[in-house]
Amino acid sequence: MTLLFDDSKRLEKALGEEAAGVLINILEKQDEEAKRELATKHDLREVELRLLAEMLRMKNDLTVRMGALLAAAVGVIAALKLFS
Repeated sequence: MTLLFDDSKRLEKALGEEAAGVLINILEKQDEEAKRELATKHDLREVELRLLAEMLRMKNDLTVRMGALLAAAVGVIAALKLFS
């Protein structure tokens, strides 16, 4: 948060120059910290791409598992037919 010149002058008038300077520094540091924690569009896009990659990996894992289950089921059915 960058204080406007008028705001700074009003603080100086109300609190005195030294106290206003301290308060302004505190407010500006808090603003800098808050800005560092904000997500940018780039940050959000990066997360989106990671989630999409993870979803694709999970889909592939599921496809492999379903194929293995189907193969096992066909094997069990074939074995039952063979031995009955």
